[in-house]
Parts: sequence; structure tokens; C-alpha cells
Amino acid sequence: MSGPTDEPSFEEHPPGGDQRRERIRVETQRHRIEGFLVLARDGYRSRVSDVLNASERDFLTLTDVELTPLDGGAVERHRFLAVARAHIVYAVTPADAGDTDRKAEREGFEPSMEV
Repeated sequence: MSGPTDEPSFEEHPPGGDQRRERIRVETQRHRIEGFLVLARDGYRSRVSDVLNASERDFLTLTDVELTPLDGGAVERHRFLAVARAHIVYAVTPADAGDTDRKAEREGFEPSMEV
């Protein structure tokens, strides 16, 4: 495992023009996991929900991952992590989560990461 870096350890644009990387945050009962998911650029499997709902896949493959225990333990960084879909409590893109938190703050609610 390597230390933190400003540069992603994997290519920003995966090989082949038909794929793209999207940052995603998932939470299991014990961990918050943030990393990159490879999606199709257009059409079939181009949305995070397409991959999450793919019944033929048991695992989500993430790269450049930050794994944070919900009980307050040390944060780990990994180049690759496979997450069992059955253990995912929720999934968001970090930009969506930030927008929701800012809207909640404007409306007088405290942002919460509790499930």
C-alpha cells in the first residue's frame, strides 16, 4: 500500500473511448468506501444504478479507494477493492452527497451520514 498522493494511480480515462470513470461513495454496515467505478460512456451500463442493479455481478470493482471504518478506525487507501453488492447499504456520487448537504444546511437541517 502506498501513501496518499495528489495524482490518481490509475489512468483518468480508461483504455478505449467507450468507458469513463465515475467517483462513487458506498457505505456498508461497517465502512464508508470511496473510489472510482468504470462505466460505459453511453447507453447500457453508463449509470451507477445500472451496475448496482446488474444481477449477474456479485461485486463492484473500485479503483483508487479510500476505506474509512465507521467506528472511527484508521483510514486505508487501496489501488483496488471489490465490494460485495449484497453488503452495500447505500451508494452516491460524492458531488450528489455534497449538494444534498449544502441544501439541507440552507434549509436549517444538519447534514447526517447516518443510515
